Amino acid sequence: MRFLHTGDWHVGKTLRGRSRADEHRAVLAEIADIADDRNVDAVLVAGDLFDTAAPGPESEEIVYDVLLRLARDRTVVVIAGNHDNPNRFHAVRPLLGLGNVIALPRVTRPEDGGVVDVSASSGERARIVLLPFVSQRGIVRAEELMSQDADEHAGAYAERLAKVLADLCTTADPDAVNLVLAHAMVHGGTMGGGERSAHTVFQYSIPTAAFLADYHYVALGHLHRAQQLRDQPPICYSGSPLQLDFGETDDAKCVNVVEAKPGQPAKIEQVPLSSGRRLRRVSGSMVALAELADSAGDDFLLVEVHETPRPGLADEVREQLPNAVEVHVRAAEGGPDKPRTRGGRAPQELFHEYLADLGASNESVEALFDELLEDADAA
Repeated sequence: MRFLHTGDWHVGKTLRGRSRADEHRAVLAEIADIADDRNVDAVLVAGDLFDTAAPGPESEEIVYDVLLRLARDRTVVVIAGNHDNPNRFHAVRPLLGLGNVIALPRVTRPEDGGVVDVSASSGERARIVLLPFVSQRGIVRAEELMSQDADEHAGAYAERLAKVLADLCTTADPDAVNLVLAHAMVHGGTMGGGERSAHTVFQYSIPTAAFLADYHYVALGHLHRAQQLRDQPPICYSGSPLQLDFGETDDAKCVNVVEAKPGQPAKIEQVPLSSGRRLRRVSGSMVALAELADSAGDDFLLVEVHETPRPGLADEVREQLPNAVEVHVRAAEGGPDKPRTRGGRAPQELFHEYLADLGASNESVEALFDELLEDADAA
């Protein structure tokens, strides 16, 4: 059987206020074309279809249109990620099921949909274990959160999620292709740059050993950089289909096409994607930046301009480089540093900058601050 593994679409995400909707339409159409060209038997979508738990109508149209297109000639299996709203998934699940799309919003017992069987036209069968995103507060009891330290919470989360996986996987079916589709942070994974940091630090990470070696393939979502963490079974993130943030400027985007047979190792092909606009970082004086104007194409740019700060300088940069979505002014050598202002900047950015100024940067502390802020916003 042949499968296409994708995920972390983040439809609805903007880049400093600029819509990416047309890019998402194009790259998801490209993914559908790859599924057709490779004649895949099923598509595995590993969560974070949307960028927000309350997507707009345009984002929903983009996602549901491509899911139904992918499902014309095959089964599509979708799980919810940490950016998705499981209640929305639950609401549309019956309708998606009519279109040959299997959607699972929350962890469920194997007999209730936590494990699904998918058949190919050739008669071959796949057994797929589904693990949507599980938050720490959803798996660790409230009294433990009140009484234990952070490292104890992490241990409890990893141990319990591994237990959930064990209950879902039990033993591999020797007559089927055995797969896991999960949205999770796994030990050894490298962040792409655009992930939600509160859900990627040690509190949410589980070991690769939690995945049984007799499975053919583990299709992961959550991290935006395509990568393989282990060979047996192959544990792979397909990554996001677009460069979503300027932390991903070096990431090559792709989908994984996986071919597997019962009793044989899986073969994995990374198929590159080309539809999204490139994100680039450029720097220099106004003269140097002017020389880049003709070669910038339609790339989105983060620009660092080295000039003596003056009113209207950022506007001058945007006039030279219309696709500059973010402009940082750095004083030219020998000139005064531009004072940093707080206005219009996110609390997370200010807190991370404060720790850096103190020489006390700490990823875990920063992530916990981010999570606390999200809880406060939700409240």
